[in-house]
Amino acid sequence: MIMDFDRLVSAVQTNCDIADARYAGELSLCTYLLEMREFYRWQRGIGLAEQTGRAEVGNWITEREALWETLDAADLLPLPVDGGMFDPFDTAAINAALAPHGLVYGAGLGRFGKPQFYLGQLARAEKRAEVEVLVAGREYARDLSAPPAVLRGATVHLRMESLERWLWEKFEVWAVRKPEGAIKATLTAYGFDVDPAPALKRMAAAESETLILHELGEYEAGRRLGVGWDVLRAETGDRRAELVLRAMRDNLADCLVTLPTLLQRGAAASIHFWFSAFDGLRREIFPALTSAYVPWCNGSPQALEAAVESGRAHWLAQCRRALALFRARSEDSAICIAALSDDATARL
Repeated sequence: MIMDFDRLVSAVQTNCDIADARYAGELSLCTYLLEMREFYRWQRGIGLAEQTGRAEVGNWITEREALWETLDAADLLPLPVDGGMFDPFDTAAINAALAPHGLVYGAGLGRFGKPQFYLGQLARAEKRAEVEVLVAGREYARDLSAPPAVLRGATVHLRMESLERWLWEKFEVWAVRKPEGAIKATLTAYGFDVDPAPALKRMAAAESETLILHELGEYEAGRRLGVGWDVLRAETGDRRAELVLRAMRDNLADCLVTLPTLLQRGAAASIHFWFSAFDGLRREIFPALTSAYVPWCNGSPQALEAAVESGRAHWLAQCRRALALFRARSEDSAICIAALSDDATARL
């Protein structure tokens, strides 16, 4: 293990706490409480199926918020690795130094510009054409929001511990009322109705591939949209516009890689899983895909295949439309981009 491991963990976790101190208050109350409960479980090492007391969690949240108050104006810390000090966003250099020690590190900007960091055990590394995939197992430091997979440049970070926690939350939500639909089909396919614990392991192992495919789709979308897209995302300055941009690019990524690959492989459980997570604005602006899911479930894939093919061209055109709006109307481009979600011609 790396010589200054404890110092490294402390520095990464401090940076996570600083980012949370600045941005956690911008979450909706429901999202905040759900993420805090999950974060509490992770920090205390509580098993996914174990119950947590409301009072205990409430006291921990109070303590956490008090800590954040002391960090709100703090500067991010450099990271100590093998006797050197690294900028916390210099992920390439940090990972080059950490890889021999079996560790992996991730840093970048998430939704609405929130800095995100994590440090974990390096489970494996692989190449998918030009893209490197780094798979993390146990996590030693993380922030409140822990995305299971992200694309940073030409590197996919897949976090298996965070993936399992995310999947377990989906199962817990479903188990309250057990509604019909894609989530039930997914959970049944992996045997959650028989024994949830091993089913979770099977599902995480299989659906990690679906997450990788989405990030590969993000990479392909980036190649088509060019560096102007990153400038647009960075300078939009409007939350609704950013949500619209994310939704359109997510739909493009999945029509480019995720769904065509799953359909070609005949990966039924993974297609159900994908639709179980197809929600929010992505779903709202792409009703043709939701409509095509029903006949696919009944053994007729043609409508879904056609919707994916149409989506490939449509979402590329809409992303380029957003870029054109940004370049032509810089002062009010965010308003125009945000309005695309209500524009019938921008939907499919």
